[in-house]
Amino acid sequence: MRKHLKKIFTVVITLSVATIFSQDRKKDTINTGVIDVVKPYTPSISDAFKVKEIPTLDDKETQTKKDVKYNIFSFPVASTFTPAKGKAAVVEKAKPMKLYDNYATLGVGTYTTILGEVYLNHAISRTESVGGYISHHSSQGGIEGLSFDDNFSNSKINVNYASKLRDLSWNVEGGFQHQTYNWYGVPQSQLIQASANGIDPDHAFFSAHFGGDITFENTYINSGSFFFRRFDDNQGSGENRFVAKAKIDIPINGEEISTHFKFDYIGGSFDRNYFSNDELKYGNFQVGIAPTYELKQDDLTVNLGFSASYLRDSEANESKFYLYPNITATYRLVNDVLIAYGGIEGDLIQNSYHGFATENPFVSPTLSIMPTDQQYNAYIGLKGKLSSNMSYNISGRYLADRNKALFRNNDITLTAQNYSYGNSFGIVYDDVDTFGVAGEINIDVNRNFKLGIKAEYFKYTTDTEAEAWNLPDVKGALFLDYQINEHWFTGANLFYVSERKDQFFFFLNDGISLTTPFTVVLDSYFDANAHLGYHINDKISVFAKANNINNKAYERWQNFPVQSIQFLAGATFKFDF
Repeated sequence: MRKHLKKIFTVVITLSVATIFSQDRKKDTINTGVIDVVKPYTPSISDAFKVKEIPTLDDKETQTKKDVKYNIFSFPVASTFTPAKGKAAVVEKAKPMKLYDNYATLGVGTYTTILGEVYLNHAISRTESVGGYISHHSSQGGIEGLSFDDNFSNSKINVNYASKLRDLSWNVEGGFQHQTYNWYGVPQSQLIQASANGIDPDHAFFSAHFGGDITFENTYINSGSFFFRRFDDNQGSGENRFVAKAKIDIPINGEEISTHFKFDYIGGSFDRNYFSNDELKYGNFQVGIAPTYELKQDDLTVNLGFSASYLRDSEANESKFYLYPNITATYRLVNDVLIAYGGIEGDLIQNSYHGFATENPFVSPTLSIMPTDQQYNAYIGLKGKLSSNMSYNISGRYLADRNKALFRNNDITLTAQNYSYGNSFGIVYDDVDTFGVAGEINIDVNRNFKLGIKAEYFKYTTDTEAEAWNLPDVKGALFLDYQINEHWFTGANLFYVSERKDQFFFFLNDGISLTTPFTVVLDSYFDANAHLGYHINDKISVFAKANNINNKAYERWQNFPVQSIQFLAGATFKFDF
């Protein structure tokens, strides 16, 4: 017994020591607490199993399906309906007009008028083409009441070559021109003297030119061009003109400045001046630059820039620098219906013998040639579309020209030249300010009918000259084209020019000159022209024209009446090679 007690006592002590050792190594971290129930548990439907809408039935009777037996009684039914085959809808198309690359025109009319023209164009390849044209317009004259020949002729020939590559396109062209006119406008007071002296009023012009241009794609150099012309007459006059231009986009701080460069040279001479036998020479060259920066914001577009020109007069041995504004702006007030625009620009305009003779073929070969300094050309206007087929443009402008060229009738002198009897015109220069108002309407009723009307009003202020010689106060024009049907077509154009003023200074038969010249007022004139044509087929058309229908031999220039009503008929032939 003592032995058993000893064992029991040993086990109890061992367990006590182990318990104490375990408590010393790790203390219990679980805290006891009291849970208070404040609300009884309320089960929800989510805690229960949902009852299926179609419960599973363990019923042998319902699981057994009954066999259903049925028969189909079919018999044929006769049908008399036969569906029509579908057809594509037919759209009527207008027959496309055949376009030809070449044409020839020939016409004859009153006053022994001949009109001829041939235009040729041939595609060498997909990127190359060559072409040219020949034209001739002449009349043997026959204006009533004239003592001298009034015939004229104008013949031209031109050839060109064009090439269009991937990154650039270029072309060159050259040609010749021959013109003949007559100084037939001898006033009544000088007819006897001019006839007695046996004057030869013939004046002929000769012109040859050569030029070209090139256009680049996706480069800073956009385009370039050059042009050279030699101009002569049968009075010992000659003129050379060379013009070179380039357009370059210059990048500055991430922006591009569109810049135009120009070099313009002119040089020529006349066999004599109007009052003496001294040779008259002229010549200068211009170097110009015109940078422009474009600003765009919504419906507003503004171009800001200037133009500068350096002029070197080789005959006077003088140089001068010119600076002009070059600012334009457009603003779309109401989309394409109402667009406001305006600007102020200026330029150094190069005058030439060729330009003067083209505008007035009755000039004398004794002109003073110098450039016009257009200090500014300020304008403002409104344009837009009143409807899908009607557009308009209304504008006003104010120009300040220094050394503006004006045509004025030459003085009658005793030099016995063919053009010294009041039957030629010279050039006088004056500072002229011009205020102008213009308006035009263009109507495209449809693709077959087009109508255009334009009117302009001018008011001039001169510095030293008594009048702005040969400049009208009012000009108007009307243009009409109408394709009546597939074959017939017609058209008309009407021009109105108000009174102009010129100067007349003459010697009496006794050789005593008047002390002062006097001003001559040239009547206003209205020139109406119409044509009618018929397309026989795609290649051949015939036409008839009537010019100056109101049959007035009005004077476009002093003492130079024009031909009265004129008729001309002809045909046009189109073809391909």
